[in-house]
Amino acid sequence: MGTAILILLGCGVVANVLLPRTGGNAGGTLMINFGWGLAVYSGVYVAYKSGAHLNPAVTFGIVAGGDSGLSVGDVLTYLAGQMVGAMIGATLAWAAYKKHFDDPEADQGSKLGVFSTMPTIRSNGWNVVTEVIGTFVLVFVILSFGRTPTEVGPLAVALLVVAIGASLGGPTGYAINPARDLGPRIVHALLPIPDKGSSGWDYAWVPVVAPLIGGVLGGLAANAVGFV
Repeated sequence: MGTAILILLGCGVVANVLLPRTGGNAGGTLMINFGWGLAVYSGVYVAYKSGAHLNPAVTFGIVAGGDSGLSVGDVLTYLAGQMVGAMIGATLAWAAYKKHFDDPEADQGSKLGVFSTMPTIRSNGWNVVTEVIGTFVLVFVILSFGRTPTEVGPLAVALLVVAIGASLGGPTGYAINPARDLGPRIVHALLPIPDKGSSGWDYAWVPVVAPLIGGVLGGLAANAVGFV
């Protein structure tokens, strides 16, 4: 449920900015950054009973950090929930903007951009580097929160996501979450969207593999400096 809310609101803000004749059309990247941050804020609260595992990269990072208390079954359950939730959220976002997806003025790039990330300059190797760095920051800083007395919880994570989007999101669209990118990309491929074009499967491995690497590195680094 938490990942579904995350993706519904996250893909929703992208649809509001990119698709034609919406109330937020051409709202700009900062609107998208803040929308995703608030989507994370909402998703974390919805999923608090499970420890708010909305992102496989964060789950892997917590395990890599050691002393997570998670069994293999726990991790597999989280991964399944994250993927199913991402697909449900993406489908609901499409339903909310159905008539705008059907609009002949909506181009293929905008339609795919609502669901998944694509780089502004295609270079798989460097795109991987960007996603690894962004996800490393996400996991490393999230794990550092446990050592601070502020207890602002979801708000701190939300602001961190806004910061990553504003600072590091330009080259690749900052997936920093394999489920966030892969689940909606599958939904894009399956939904009856007019003239939707390719789902970008030749790039799809980058926002899956790179965030997992970045998450594990973030967990290891957090452990090394004593955050975990």
